Amino acid sequence: MSLSSYRMHRIYLAATMNYGLGSDDAEELAYYNKIRKEMYDMKKKAFKKGIPFNWATPEEMDK
Repeated sequence: MSLSSYRMHRIYLAATMNYGLGSDDAEELAYYNKIRKEMYDMKKKAFKKGIPFNWATPEEMDK
């Protein structure tokens, strides 16, 4: 049985707010763990903040 959109939304909220799931259903646990893993992976990715500084002149940018 697939998860309803309502149940998926409830699991998503629980995962993003660091709440426990409170269910032993394997399908719900798999979806919960998938969301938690995606959130963990996003936190690990470093991203650059601010405006990139470019030394290239406009003529070099056209190349």
